[in-house]
Amino acid sequence: MSAGVSRGRRGGRRPSAVVSVPASGLAGNAAQGPPSRLPGLVRSFLAHARLEKGLSANTLESYGRDLERYASGTLQQFGDELPAAVNVRAHLDSLYAGGLSSRSVSRHLTALRTFCLYLQREGILDADPVGTIPLPRQWRRLPKRLSEEEIARLTAAPDTGTAAGLRDRAMIELLYASGPRVSELCAIELRNLDLDMGLVRVTGKGNKQRIIPFAPAAARAMAEYLRQGRPRLLQGRPSAYLFVTERGGPLTRQAFWRVISLAGRKAGIAQKLTPHLLRHTFATHLLEGGADLRSVQTMLGHADISTTQIYTHVLPSRLRSAIERHHPRG
Repeated sequence: MSAGVSRGRRGGRRPSAVVSVPASGLAGNAAQGPPSRLPGLVRSFLAHARLEKGLSANTLESYGRDLERYASGTLQQFGDELPAAVNVRAHLDSLYAGGLSSRSVSRHLTALRTFCLYLQREGILDADPVGTIPLPRQWRRLPKRLSEEEIARLTAAPDTGTAAGLRDRAMIELLYASGPRVSELCAIELRNLDLDMGLVRVTGKGNKQRIIPFAPAAARAMAEYLRQGRPRLLQGRPSAYLFVTERGGPLTRQAFWRVISLAGRKAGIAQKLTPHLLRHTFATHLLEGGADLRSVQTMLGHADISTTQIYTHVLPSRLRSAIERHHPRG
């Protein structure tokens, strides 16, 4: 039986459910025949991924965007409702033709793989049509990093005469001291911080929590922010979040990107600054200082140590030292 035939969980044929197509996105295809089931299946998949798999809002948004692009293209070209190897390959070819990088195409294929596995578990597909399609080969770029002197200039850049400046400095210090993802940093709640112990609990991908230690410099910056900055921002309003705005809500990822970009320009740092660059710097400086790879993996929240191993490629001086100390002919 072909991968596109719909069956129920018990093996019987399932009648095609007619799902209304939204006014945007796939609406143009509805006039050419019966409405496609695909938009409804995508919505069901995203709800499943959010409730049962605990995927982050950013991942869900990315999946939804990529799957809508696939559905729109394949319906126009093939008229197929469900994924099949031929239309998936054609979609990947169109992404390359549109100028997308191998990394971006790989992300699209990952979204389709996850979606097809869901359809297979639900009995909608008999087999996974994309399981045999390999991920595009990617050249892994070495992560950039800041020097210790640049970090010192960056943490000194915010105007600590203002409440927002105290918050910004505390966020930059904590990011460099513990290496969370920017979404994890912005979502930290006050109850998850222990200044006395120098520990913070963050919630990462898949709702997995981890506890990360941080250095005294970050503890001092946060103590000053909690004492002087946060109360002035809140003006008596309650908030569960550690890093807040004048309205009492958490500072958003986009707002912190602007904060760190402005601080970088003020500090005279030539390269483009992002929160992820500070995360890379945290990991690289730890390894340069002698931390073991497994510890860094735990602090970064990497599920696979191969993701963390890329940092070893930017440590030629440490590797040379290891050879000189431990190799018989070093």
